[in-house]
Amino acid sequence: MKRIMVIGCCGAGKSTFSRKLHAISNIDLYPLDKYYWKPNWVETEAEEWDGIVKELSEQEEWIIDGNYARTMDIRLKRADTVIFLDCSTLKCLWRITKRTLQYYRKKRPDMASNCKEKFDADFYLYVATFNFKKRKKLINKIQKFQSVKSIYIFKNDFEINQFLDEVEKSM
Repeated sequence: MKRIMVIGCCGAGKSTFSRKLHAISNIDLYPLDKYYWKPNWVETEAEEWDGIVKELSEQEEWIIDGNYARTMDIRLKRADTVIFLDCSTLKCLWRITKRTLQYYRKKRPDMASNCKEKFDADFYLYVATFNFKKRKKLINKIQKFQSVKSIYIFKNDFEINQFLDEVEKSM
């Protein structure tokens, strides 16, 4: 595992998992939210974003945390491992609610400057429909890339922690 993509619904635990994997492996971590969002929740323009993702994915080793479907192919062409955190909709909704309450009007550690946490009904709708609308497409997409040697799909925290323990033992 040298180039690892971590994907899944918002609230699945991608950032937490990626930080833990980074701490164990010492592979550079690139949380895409931190690169995509400019201050005050301003989105990066498409052409600039493509360049950023391309530059990150060209590194020799990386953990890239985040979906961003439009640029997923750029990362998949270089990834050797994909980890899909396939948590239930209820768990994801609970976690984003908890996160919103914890960081409300504050910046989360994995976000760009001045992107303060807020309640966003559209975001909740996105999370509520993610597994229904996007899950199957994501799995089909990652299975098509020959560069990807390993695909891990974790359904719960037990499986996630078991994997992290195995990685730590192998280091």
